[in-house]
Amino acid sequence: MKPTWRMAREAVIYFITAVAIVTVWWICVRVTGVKEYLLPNPFHVFSNMWNERASLLHETGVTAWETILGFAASVVVAIPLAVIMAEWRLAYSLGYPFVVALQTLPKVAVAPLLVVALGFGILPKIIVVVLVAFFPIVINALTGFRTVDADMHNLGRILGFGRLKFFCRIALPQALPSIFAGLKVAMTLALIGAVVAEFVGADEGLGHLLLSAAAQLDSILSFSALIGLTFLGLVLYAAVALLEWIAVPWRRIPESELAAGR
Repeated sequence: MKPTWRMAREAVIYFITAVAIVTVWWICVRVTGVKEYLLPNPFHVFSNMWNERASLLHETGVTAWETILGFAASVVVAIPLAVIMAEWRLAYSLGYPFVVALQTLPKVAVAPLLVVALGFGILPKIIVVVLVAFFPIVINALTGFRTVDADMHNLGRILGFGRLKFFCRIALPQALPSIFAGLKVAMTLALIGAVVAEFVGADEGLGHLLLSAAAQLDSILSFSALIGLTFLGLVLYAAVALLEWIAVPWRRIPESELAAGR
């Protein structure tokens, strides 16, 4: 099946799934008669999203910008660190416990300290996103670099590759699937980190909007913010998946075709 048809089929499946979820939601509201402040009618939520589209788009843009900046900073720090830890045993021995300890650090407890120290600007939010998204990138990249096949190392020596050339021509392409697996996980976590940071100290963003709506018992606005966060997460995840599709072209070919030599 051609990639275009596979993508079209997946898009149709996603659309049908979304329609099914909304339908079940509407049926639950109609059958149970639950109060709107607990579970609003989905069509009231969508109507509110349309009426407040300018405000929602602005808040979504704020959260998206914080997420993207924090995610990019995570990549810039994590990938080189994974390379160093993969190449030097001492760096691995010293760095790995530090990475694990950083992951176990409770981010919700750290966020208020960052706000106190750095204020209510974007910097503490980026730092929280980095703390949340850093770990899966490092671990998956490190796994990819450390599991390069021994035959590939032998091939590099036969071809006379130096360390840098071997890394660029063999190790990095071999590790890309693992790296992108970590990037996709990290992107979803980065959005969560941005929302947590906005909960602690922010005057704009979807996290701030969600917190304000909950304080006012405005369930329609709360669900509007939640749906906005969901769509933002899907878009950001899809962006990383598209980048993987471009950067790792051999992953597009089905294994059956590779085995057949086509």
